Formats: sequence, C-alpha cells, structure tokens
Amino acid sequence: MSRRNRKGRSLNGILLLDKPAGAGSNAVLQRVKWLYCAKKAGHTGSLDPLATGLLPICFGEATKFSRFLLDADKSYDATIFLGASSSTQDADGELTFVADANHLQQTQVADAVAAVAGRQLQKPPMYSALKHEGQRLYKLARQGVQVDIPEREVSVYSITPVSFRAGVENPAMPGKGIFGAELVIRLQVSKGTYVRSIAEKIGSLLGVGGYITALRRTAVVSFDIEQAVSLQRLEQLSPVNLAATGSPAKLADFSSVNFAEIDELLLAIPDALPHLPPVTLDQNSSFYLLRGNPVQVAGAPLSGEVKILLDTGEFVGVGEIDDSGRVAPKRLVAS
Repeated sequence: MSRRNRKGRSLNGILLLDKPAGAGSNAVLQRVKWLYCAKKAGHTGSLDPLATGLLPICFGEATKFSRFLLDADKSYDATIFLGASSSTQDADGELTFVADANHLQQTQVADAVAAVAGRQLQKPPMYSALKHEGQRLYKLARQGVQVDIPEREVSVYSITPVSFRAGVENPAMPGKGIFGAELVIRLQVSKGTYVRSIAEKIGSLLGVGGYITALRRTAVVSFDIEQAVSLQRLEQLSPVNLAATGSPAKLADFSSVNFAEIDELLLAIPDALPHLPPVTLDQNSSFYLLRGNPVQVAGAPLSGEVKILLDTGEFVGVGEIDDSGRVAPKRLVAS
C-alpha cells in the first residue's frame, strides 16, 4: 500500500454532525475523521464541551470553503439558570456569585432578554478557544493568568424567551436549598457571538447573575439540526472496526472496505454557499479561469463573491468580481 493511502481516504464534502454533550469539538472531529478514514477534515466553529448540536465538518476540498460556515450566522437554544454566576459562564465552572432570584417576574425577565438584542460590543470570555500570543485563552485562565481581551462587535439578530420557571434549585448546589429561576431562550446571532456572555448579561441586568446550563446549536446558514446525524449513529454505520481503546483498527487497504453508507451522508460543497450568486462559465472562459485568469461572464453581478459553475453544472470554486467587472478566481477546487 502506498504512503498516500496510509494517510487516509481522499473524500470531499460536508457532514452535518449533532455533537454530543461532554466532548470537545476537536476530539469529536478526530473521531469522525477516523470513522471515515479521511485524509483531511476540519470543523467549522467550536462548540463548548457542555454544548450539543450542529457541528458541520468539512472533508478534503470542502475545507477550502470552511470560512463561509465559520463566518455564518448561527442559531441556538439556551437554558440559563438565573440566581448565580459562574467562572466560565456555564455549568462547567465554579460559582462566583449567588443571589436570591425568587422575586423575578416573567415580565422583568422578558424585558432583560429584549435589552440584549441588536448590535453590540462583546468581550469574549477568558474561558474560550481564542488565542493570545499563541496560547489558548482557556489554558491561560486555568493558570490564573488574566488577559485584557478587546471587545468586538457582534449582533443578536433575534432573541426570544421560550419558557420561564421560578423556584428552580441551583443545579450546582443540589440539596442546599438554593433556588433561582430557569430561563430558556432561542436566538440567532452573528459569527463570534458568545451565548454564554449573553446569558451572563441577562443575569447582570436582572441583578441576580446567570449562567448557561444547556446549549444547543440548531442552525448554521441554511443547515438545520434536523439534517444532522449523531456521533452514535455514525459509529454504527462506519465500517471501521473500533478497538477497545476507541481507535479504529488499521486497515490494510481502504479500497476493500465499503464506506458507501456513511459517504452518502456527505453534502456537496455548494450547499454551504446558498448566499453566493452563481455564474456559469462556457468552455472558453473555464479554460482561462481555471488557470488563474479573470474572465468576463455575461450576467455576472457588479461586485462581491460568486459561486463558479461549469456549463455542465459542476462546481469549481468561488470567485470575486474585480475592478474591471470580470470574475477572478479566489478559491478553486483541485481538479
């Protein structure tokens, strides 16, 4: 077997995975990569270990276009405990503040939820995967190192209270008679928005603190959680025999194994680009563009990025309209 084959299978496409709770996004990515015996794969935006839900995973050439999913708007369902604050802004951290929240009324809470909607500056939490001087912030936080993180602009496009319950026991202090309230919200946000920080802000506005106890990503661009497959189901479908350690056994020859059932779960790359207008190249134009040259295309937009198709309907990449109105190649699929 060639060295090329030992590294894994060459496959292209996007898997919509329903990430389980308790697992890091990168750990899940590596597991999925093994289950597919894939040479190259990457996820499109971390979910906290506590969180579940939609985690698109790109394989092969699809990784070239992962930024469109990284930069996309995302939707979540979040459960917030009101009546305490956490060092990580979620249930995985230590409580830093406890307050009596029994007095909260549903109208008060609805007003606080409405107040966090819209464009705003948000400071990313220390417990995040962002980097400072090459180190992950959460690693620095665990070492007790504090970093002055600059605020950045985010948008909460919509946020709606789904349910509210008073008299809920603090899940971090069971049996101690500490009660607060539970709020479930549904929201759509821009890239880089930390829902944990939104929860903390709602709690702060109410004067009682708040932290996430459950978080589920329900949509990324036009992808919906209903389209996703669970990791458990993927393990059942994968032909790879898992060893006792959870690692797949080494395969002597990938070509002898039938991956058809899980390969059918992969979506095409253009499915991640519904917002880009398509342009179709004739045979002459495609000859030049695929060699790195901008070309004139009838009916192309006046500006912005475009989805490039051949006259056969085959997707070949993403281009951008240059100053002369021509379609210039920006990111192409390897032929």
